[in-house]
Order: sequence, then structure tokens, then C-alpha cells
Amino acid sequence: MTTQKPSSLTAEGLRQPKAKIQTAVDAVLKAIQLCEQVQAEMVSTDAIQKADRSPVTVADFGSQALICKAISEAFPDDTIVAEESAQALQENAPLLERVTNYVNRFCEGTAATTETVCEWINNGSGEVGPSFWTLDPIDGTKGFLRRDQYAVALAYIVDGVVQLGVLGCPNLPYHLDATDSERGCLFVAIRGQGTHLYTKTGELLERVHVSEATHRFAESVESTHGDSEAHGKIANALGITEPPVQMDSQVKYGIVSRGEASLYIRLPNPAYPNYRECIWDHAAGLIVVEEAGGTVTDANGAPLNFLVGKRMHENRGIVATNGELHQHVLKALSSKL
Repeated sequence: MTTQKPSSLTAEGLRQPKAKIQTAVDAVLKAIQLCEQVQAEMVSTDAIQKADRSPVTVADFGSQALICKAISEAFPDDTIVAEESAQALQENAPLLERVTNYVNRFCEGTAATTETVCEWINNGSGEVGPSFWTLDPIDGTKGFLRRDQYAVALAYIVDGVVQLGVLGCPNLPYHLDATDSERGCLFVAIRGQGTHLYTKTGELLERVHVSEATHRFAESVESTHGDSEAHGKIANALGITEPPVQMDSQVKYGIVSRGEASLYIRLPNPAYPNYRECIWDHAAGLIVVEEAGGTVTDANGAPLNFLVGKRMHENRGIVATNGELHQHVLKALSSKL
């Protein structure tokens, strides 16, 4: 079993119970450790394909098992809406055995069976309701496979409002533009209490804030995840001349929150005009930016709606900014597209 250093997070007097915050943080920190071990030991050989052909790794399933286990044990009445299902694992016995072996490195006491691990994963099969957790155990799986940027993203939502977001970014440098910067960041955002940045072992680095001085934008690496041509038009209309920062996952929300980008934009790819975003791909990132002083809406300026299902059917695209830039972006969108 691998042990982790206790986090230094404190949550006295916060609106969410301290136990809820600490459970979420500790679970994500543990999932980060599992992901890093998988990446170091076996990422090149242990991928399968879901129906949509996006890669799923041992780390996706292991991360979801650990986080769902922690939440379900601490708060058995809480609903979890997560990305993965154990069905693919149950049809692949060798892969299930490997996932179970990794999960057991982080379980105290009696070793979990393959059946238990599947149960933990399927604890994330809940439905959207008045209050629920939403989890992406690895956001940016392709970035994970490239040993680039990915995130473990967990959020708690009440009446459609994200109250808590924990965004683990194992490969993100403490300072994006410093070539020798240490890596491994954890963003913790609590409604009304700001966004704080921790190391991947849970040590506080700083409270983060958006910046009005930075003038560059972030977008996805994968061309199918957005409309790069339209993104470029918006940047030109805003006078942004620097090349975009291209990253996988909700890490992009993280760099906006700490002032290393002024804008993250994600417009639907023209080849998939009816595509709508999944809630677990944006809930944690949204509160990370908002609590750092920024603004997040869809491309029409509407709030993101987390109550209509696992996909945000009432929203089109994503715009996350430093706040000051937001109306300028929406104006450019209405006039240029």
C-alpha cells in the first residue's frame, strides 16, 4: 500500500462541511498518486476503446474506484455522477485484475476483490438531482497517454450551483512559463471562499486570482474538441496576438484562474454542430475560475446548466475569462460568427 502525506487543507467556518471538503481533497490526491503510478509503469500497454473510441486506461477506472469509494463510505446517501462504467472492465478480466491490483495499493485493511472494485466504480452511475457529485476520473485521457496535461476533476453541486471543485493537475507546472518549475498542482475552490492552489501532496502554495494583464487564450489540443478557426477570429477581434496555449482537459480553467491566460474558449466543432458538453468536463473548472474572480458562461452568455442531465443540452460552447474580458468576447462572438 502507498501512503500519502496528509494535506494541509483547512476548512473551518466554510459553507460546506469540513468533512466533505477534506474527503474530496484526500480522494483526489490519492487518485493522482494512482494515475502517476499507472503512467510510469504501464500506460503504453493498457488502453481499451469505449464505444466512442476515446481511450480508457487502467488509471481512469482506478481513479474512479478510489474516489467513489471514499465518497460513498463517508457520505453513503450522496449521489455521484461519474464518467465511467465498470461494464467494459467486466468484459476484460485481465484488465480488471490490473485495475484491482492498483486500487489495492491504496486500500487499507482487507484487499478489495475484482467484484468490489466494480461496485466502487459503479457507485458513480447516479443521476443528476438536487444535490450530487460529478467526477471525471481522468479528464484529458489522450493527454495522459502522451504524458502531457490531464486532470482529475471532482465537483459537488447543489440546486444547479457548483459549491466545491477539486481539480488535480499532476503534470501542470507551478508556474506555466518557468521551464524549471516543479510540477503537480491541486486547485481547491469553495463557493464564497476563493480558489487555493496546493501541491499534489496537499501543501498550500497560494490563493490564486485571474489577471487583467495577461493577454492570451487557451484552447484544446484536439481539433475535434472545438472550432480553432473561430477561436482565432475571436482572438484577433480582441487584439490577442500571442499563439494559443493548447492543453488537454480542465487544466485550461486552472491557468485562467491563476492569471496565465485571460480566456479559455471552446466552440463546437462545425463537423459536430449539435454536440453538447458533459457536466463532469466543466463543473470543477467553472468554480475554480469563478472563485478566482473570473466568469464562465456558454457562448451565448448563458450560465452553465448542470440540472438537465449528464450533458448540458441547454448550453452551446464554453467561454471562461478573467471577467473583465467576458462581455468583449461575447460581443465578438455575436458579430464575428
